Amino acid sequence: MFPTITFKHTHTDEARHLEDIVTHKFTALEKYIGDESDVRCEVEFAKEAANQSGAIYRVEGNVWVAGKLFRAEAREDTFEKAIDSVRDDLDAEMKKAHDKHLDAVRDGARVAKEMLRGE
Repeated sequence: MFPTITFKHTHTDEARHLEDIVTHKFTALEKYIGDESDVRCEVEFAKEAANQSGAIYRVEGNVWVAGKLFRAEAREDTFEKAIDSVRDDLDAEMKKAHDKHLDAVRDGARVAKEMLRGE
């Protein structure tokens, strides 16, 4: 189960709707968390008031897993696109760390196996 997400808003009328979208989309990141209990997630929404069109919607996502920070930020023309971009960036970052960890575990197992064989 993905941890509780802390949300920060700056003058967004559709905050509850955006929170539901993030909660739904961030469940895809659960696969990198596993049984870890030291997990925290924060998501911030902001509309850049200086501009009236273009990439004025900003979403920032921070996920801490066992003390390691994964961070992504996106500016898009809709909050939904920015949420997708942040989720995709976090997914790529967490996958890279997960794969690196698995490689280290496999290397350690290989060394242990070679030691048992007397090589």
